[in-house]
Amino acid sequence: MTERASSTDRDVEHHQLLAHGCQNDHFTVPGHPRCPACGEPQEKTLDLTKKTGIVKTWTRVAATPPGVREPNTLAIVEFALEVDTVSMLGGTIEQVSLGEQVRPVYIDTLRDADESVRQGANQSWGGFRFEPVSPDE
Repeated sequence: MTERASSTDRDVEHHQLLAHGCQNDHFTVPGHPRCPACGEPQEKTLDLTKKTGIVKTWTRVAATPPGVREPNTLAIVEFALEVDTVSMLGGTIEQVSLGEQVRPVYIDTLRDADESVRQGANQSWGGFRFEPVSPDE
């Protein structure tokens, strides 16, 4: 674990998927100034980039906002930590199943900048999606 960076923009620049935690080892994605569970400051980070998680639930969105692929499959993925778990919502690269093991993969362009509602040169269009882990890995 490392100390939390002062700018969340660094997370995307270095292509890290970071969970943010407090001194009581409660972690969330995204981070918060104070832990939602106990109110302590979230001053720790944990890199989930090379970890695998389990699909807890998923849905396929047919009517997406401008610039977002259609259909767009989203999943809630749970990562096991030393003391607890942390869950996050994210898109998937392909169809997933309940209980399937997935890993985060950085994607340079999650949405079409020319079609999106929010435009601007300083807007980051990259981020993470989840892809299934093959059984032989």
